[in-house]
Amino acid sequence: MKYYSTRDKSVRMEAAEAVKMGLSRDGGLLTPCEIPQVDEDFLAGLVPLRYQERAAKVMGLYLTDYTEEELLRFAENAYGPEKFDTPAVAPVHTLDAATHCLELWHGPTSAFKDMALQMLPQLLSAALRKTGEHKTACILVATSGDTGKAAMEGFAGVPQTKILVFYPKDGVSAVQEAQMTTQEGDNVGVCAVVGNFDDAQAGVKRIFSDETTRKTLEDRGYFLSSANSINWGRILPQVVYYLSAYCDLVRDGKLRMGEKLNFCVPTGNFGDILAAYYAKRMGLPVGKLICASNRNDVLTEFLRTGVYDRNRPFHTTMSPSMDILVSSNLERLLFDLSGENDAEVRAYMDALAGEGRYEVSDGLKAALKEQYWGGFCDEAGTSAAIADYYKKGYLMDTHTAVAASVMDQYRRETGDRTPTVFVSTASPYKFCDHVLAAIGETPAGDGVELLDQLHGVTGVPVPRRLAALKGKRRRFDLTAEKAGMDGVVLDFLK
Repeated sequence: MKYYSTRDKSVRMEAAEAVKMGLSRDGGLLTPCEIPQVDEDFLAGLVPLRYQERAAKVMGLYLTDYTEEELLRFAENAYGPEKFDTPAVAPVHTLDAATHCLELWHGPTSAFKDMALQMLPQLLSAALRKTGEHKTACILVATSGDTGKAAMEGFAGVPQTKILVFYPKDGVSAVQEAQMTTQEGDNVGVCAVVGNFDDAQAGVKRIFSDETTRKTLEDRGYFLSSANSINWGRILPQVVYYLSAYCDLVRDGKLRMGEKLNFCVPTGNFGDILAAYYAKRMGLPVGKLICASNRNDVLTEFLRTGVYDRNRPFHTTMSPSMDILVSSNLERLLFDLSGENDAEVRAYMDALAGEGRYEVSDGLKAALKEQYWGGFCDEAGTSAAIADYYKKGYLMDTHTAVAASVMDQYRRETGDRTPTVFVSTASPYKFCDHVLAAIGETPAGDGVELLDQLHGVTGVPVPRRLAALKGKRRRFDLTAEKAGMDGVVLDFLK
């Protein structure tokens, strides 16, 4: 299967090249030229399989220059017991007959990013071999909290790669920062950026598009690639768990094959909910995709009005991985819904870069309303959702609480009683202070010492790798202004 750019359909390449490149040189996102279709027979074939086998079969539909044997080996490595704390990998937790929670945080960094970032390094290493690449890949990452650690965990020690992560200074939780700044590995680097996630993301995109920087690095034996969800190798492994969740519910007799299922996803950069959209486009029986935002509600407004406007206050919230005003993966959705109109998408992206806003066509507005429902949840609502679900016997983190709250809003406003899965993207232990406060406790500190307090109050086990952070030595203390990110990259790759 070929891949092309959302901003220029004449740019075409094989899957391995797309994974290696990460971002098209024209600034567009590399996207499959067709969406493979699945039917009930295909889904029925997945039902009895382990998660690793499901992953290999689904990814094989898109990665036609990889063999299924390769993909199964990669999946066994990515999702095996030494990495994930449950054989189910991405278990579905049922709260009532019509409400289920897809837990995506059982991997090594206790966040959903592990689902893709344990797979991406293997896809990229294979891509280097398949394309005959001799240079070293430098993975540049902008993170709003979880991607950075998950990417470093995945790429640490991987031959022919180096990885440099930028995160917003004072914009991630204490546990998230501790995870990143204590990361082991000779090929990893971390730098805080003075600003927010959008500043870090814009800086990474600028570096990718800078021909002078690319030429300098090429002369030093490096090329740039991405582990952010702008890389198709990040999106595809996420498609898998939506099909897997559906199959689990069918297997367990909680859903009939062919019955529709809604998904509610806490959303920042739009990658996770875009993966759900691709699953639906493939033929998975999905009803409504419910896009849940926090106070940074740019996506809620867009889905309701068709106007994307980043010119608004930026809020630092208790759900920092969603503190984003420029949702990069929305570009892939616009490309698909517009009938793959690269000129139209390019015009929207140019307007966003120049004026900070754009308004889509009436046709796109109608298509968005058909596929999506957008809602947001403020800080009080996030805390209330944590408290409410804890009383019902389920402990969740701040991002999952946004999804649960918006799902409840959707049901009240629409009356839709379609069975629904809301997505849990992180362990509650990554945000101990806010979770403790929400359930009526006073946090006794603000760092990893809160792990023991939350465990003592709730009895919920602490993920073992988070427990191991206590007393771990900090390795990285670098901070840069956003205009100085280029220099950090050049110093890292001397």
